Amino acid sequence: MSERIYKKIEIVGTSTKGVDDAIRNAIETANKTVDNIGWFEVIETTGRVIEGKISQFQVTMKIGFLIEEG
Repeated sequence: MSERIYKKIEIVGTSTKGVDDAIRNAIETANKTVDNIGWFEVIETTGRVIEGKISQFQVTMKIGFLIEEG
């Protein structure tokens, strides 16, 4: 049995609806170009405020994925 190797990259997801939606948007979009995503880790949650109202949620996160051999 061979050892497994993983890699982590940092991405930022955004949404006008909420943090949960920002996370889901980021994962679903990253999954189109990154194979074998296995987990995510939220590092920071921020947002944008315009005229006293939240206009956008931003979630900085790391995603981990298995590097395939061969």
